[in-house]
Amino acid sequence: MTTDPSPLTLAEFDYHLPADRIAHEPARPRDSARMLHIRHDGMSDLTIRDLPRLLRPGDLLVANDTRVFPAQLHATRGDARIGITLDRPRADGTWKALARNGRRLRIGDTLTIDGPGVLTVRVTDKDPDGSIGLAFDRDGEALMRAFEQAGALALPPYIHRPFGPTQADATDYQTIFAQPEPKAGEGAVAAPTAGLHFTPGLLADLQAAGVRRVTVTLHVGIGTFLPVRVERVTDHRMHAERGEITPETADTINEVRRGGGRVVAVGTTSLRLLESAALPDGMVQPFLGETALFILPGYQFKAVDRLVTNFHLPRSTLLMLVSAFCGRERMLAAYAHAVAAGYRFHSYGDACFLERG
Repeated sequence: MTTDPSPLTLAEFDYHLPADRIAHEPARPRDSARMLHIRHDGMSDLTIRDLPRLLRPGDLLVANDTRVFPAQLHATRGDARIGITLDRPRADGTWKALARNGRRLRIGDTLTIDGPGVLTVRVTDKDPDGSIGLAFDRDGEALMRAFEQAGALALPPYIHRPFGPTQADATDYQTIFAQPEPKAGEGAVAAPTAGLHFTPGLLADLQAAGVRRVTVTLHVGIGTFLPVRVERVTDHRMHAERGEITPETADTINEVRRGGGRVVAVGTTSLRLLESAALPDGMVQPFLGETALFILPGYQFKAVDRLVTNFHLPRSTLLMLVSAFCGRERMLAAYAHAVAAGYRFHSYGDACFLERG
């Protein structure tokens, strides 16, 4: 879905990012991360611990409670080695995935997954977008256990891990909001990284400030790693992701809106799901299904008033989203300030607090 009729180009969402500004480890403790407050009238250099004083009693924090699962698998077919990144299960029980060296795969090929036990998978189909369909030799909880044993976290490629994810990444790349265990066939390929900044202490301070909290679920897929390859951004197509807003959560959100409270999304994933479920008057419906909402400048936000998010890659759909939320020129100026001021960028980096433009 596109939302902007103007011929926006990819170059309009570019900026210079020195390599030394990309964070390869999170802030320790998590809530010591810096936070750039971007307002209509300027910006302020703060930390994430300042968030409670930026909110009001009656505001509502909405976070994504998806849990990251080990979606990176290594397989063999004869002498060939193939890397697989799982995306999501499909209705017929197969999984959509991306495969390195996937051009060499044929429908019907059987692969053996590296790791403990014997896990095999058959290629069921190949899509024009480069993805493949996979049918595993087991399902349900048994399959999720096999992923835990044989898989690795699919960390973003800009996080330097020459020998693969570390033991620390297993906890560092999981938010405090994450469900204790993923249900069979559920989970995220990538973390909803704005949530990585939150700690029990920060949540306690927010509660003491009168800020309420709910969670929604959006299972972040492989689309988050894929670059935009078209010059006219309205030609880009988002990958669908699975999400849920329960009736109880929708009721709480609507109660807050009717009472004059503000809805504060923790991360672009929470925002996209809320906007996917929003009615024209800003009320939110329960939601269970997939969303491929693509938010560009010109989009009219309905459900979200404030946004906590990280600093995003040049030319990315997430930079387009925050530009829609806060204004493209304002965001590019804020990013230039953040680069000059030494903020840390991307998944393990610092945060922004955005007021809606």
